[in-house]
Amino acid sequence: MSVAVTGRGVVTSLGEGADAFFDSLAAGQSGVVDGESRALRFDPERYMDPRVARRTDRFAQFGVAAADQAAGEAALADCDPDRVAVIIGTGVGGLITLQEQCESFLARGERGVSPNFVPMMMPNAAAGAVAIRLGLHGPGFSVASACATGAHAIGEGMRMIERGAADVVVAGGAEAAMTSLCIAAFRRMGALSTQGVSRPFDARRDGFVMGEGAGVLILEREEHAQARGATVYGRIVGYGASNDAFDMVAPDEFGTGALIAMRAALADAGVSPQEVGFISAHGTGTPINDRVESIAIRAVFGDDAPPISSTKSAIGHLLGAAGSTEALVCIEALRRRLLPPTINYAEPDPECDLDYLVDGAREAPDVRLALSNSFGFGGQNACLAIAAA
Repeated sequence: MSVAVTGRGVVTSLGEGADAFFDSLAAGQSGVVDGESRALRFDPERYMDPRVARRTDRFAQFGVAAADQAAGEAALADCDPDRVAVIIGTGVGGLITLQEQCESFLARGERGVSPNFVPMMMPNAAAGAVAIRLGLHGPGFSVASACATGAHAIGEGMRMIERGAADVVVAGGAEAAMTSLCIAAFRRMGALSTQGVSRPFDARRDGFVMGEGAGVLILEREEHAQARGATVYGRIVGYGASNDAFDMVAPDEFGTGALIAMRAALADAGVSPQEVGFISAHGTGTPINDRVESIAIRAVFGDDAPPISSTKSAIGHLLGAAGSTEALVCIEALRRRLLPPTINYAEPDPECDLDYLVDGAREAPDVRLALSNSFGFGGQNACLAIAAA
């Protein structure tokens, strides 16, 4: 069963709204400033009452904003709220609130802790806030699988529709983890670029750049969308997931988990590798990830691998929001027949020898199917097969 996508919402350092975001991405613009990719122009009060916004962590604000955009586009208010589910995932939840409240507790004791600490910090806060904002009564929960979270949310939303648990699912990921503690932790791991530049697949790559934001899609049972005359922007036609079962942070040298997820997504969609015309790579810009992902892609596609790009070169790594944002990129690439570039690439790496769309956006009038790869710490992987409308 394919699932229709009838709404798109996104918040990133390149802006808000699917059309404006993709325009900037396709133009090769970068949202990275001083080694970070923050949503500097974001104002939560455009989407939330100011009093509610003050009691909501930034990650959940992002989730509400993206969901609000997508719901408006899909005319979600026309749907039975009892049959609309919400799955909004996050890698770490309300980390800004957590750090601030820990600092306040250490300085002032119990009286320094806000009564809103728990509902602001908990990982399911974005899912709850979206349901409240949109008045939805269907199933609702969060998923957390590090950098694969957003893709898992979409995939599990697809499964929910397939088994009849909902007619519509608001699915995606949200993240705002750019605190001093989290940045220090990634830096201590050696995961961040020391140069403050994201260079996926380039020989000079030395780590990722932190980003923040949200990506949300409205998934809908095909017949339900047709019956109410909803615009269909694309379709989720396959979903594959796997575990590396190797290491908490490093993939094995053959990319076994990644290739299992890709093959599972293709099998679920009932398509061959030769039908895929674009891959949105996980492409973090770390030395090992890009090499191993390239090996896995070659194992699946052989010498006929399609063009590949990494949005992380432009907007940094959105962690739990990366997968859903990149799925949205696939939908737009297929809708516009235009493949976005990988920027900041200048020096080829012989171990990364595929077509990474390094010369700017490319027109692709015949591309009808894409894969979106998302691989997370913990060895948890997700791959979505996405088709044009």
